[in-house]
Amino acid sequence: MTSITLAQGDITRESADAIVNAANSSLLGGGGVDGAIHRRGGPAILAECRALRASLPHSRLRSSGGTPIGKGLPTGRAVATTAGDLDARWVIHTVGPVWSATEDRSGLLASCYRESLRVADELGARTVAFPAISTGVYRWPMRDAARIAVETVRAAQTGVEEVTFVLFDDRAYEAFAAQLR
Repeated sequence: MTSITLAQGDITRESADAIVNAANSSLLGGGGVDGAIHRRGGPAILAECRALRASLPHSRLRSSGGTPIGKGLPTGRAVATTAGDLDARWVIHTVGPVWSATEDRSGLLASCYRESLRVADELGARTVAFPAISTGVYRWPMRDAARIAVETVRAAQTGVEEVTFVLFDDRAYEAFAAQLR
């Protein structure tokens, strides 16, 4: 059974076998957790992300002129790279869904956690640190995101021994703590 703990702070300061990155589909960094992981982890992460991106099938997204926008990791999927200068062996990149008031995307959010744990198992990771996926610029309501994250990790069949949710502020910490009670 996987132990679940909470920490409040900066996920880039966490020590774990694998740190999960709430990535955008480009895998090339961005804002929030994604940008922080790329900045602190250094250029090795970006180099591996570029190589991964080159190996992904072309995205179906097209510009208004019909040209392909590029390649990307689909929402709900996960891939791993080196952790560079982070205190971890790997970074597992997963693309969370943008919250929608008109479409239930909770299955995609749950998939981020399941897929990240699947990749962690493939790597042999025993400790994994997760952020609150999709709760920043993707606007997922924190209480619902916490419910989905905790339920999904509790139900997962995984060899990961310890999952730590590393939460940036009091509001996130309290939402996750309420789910663990």
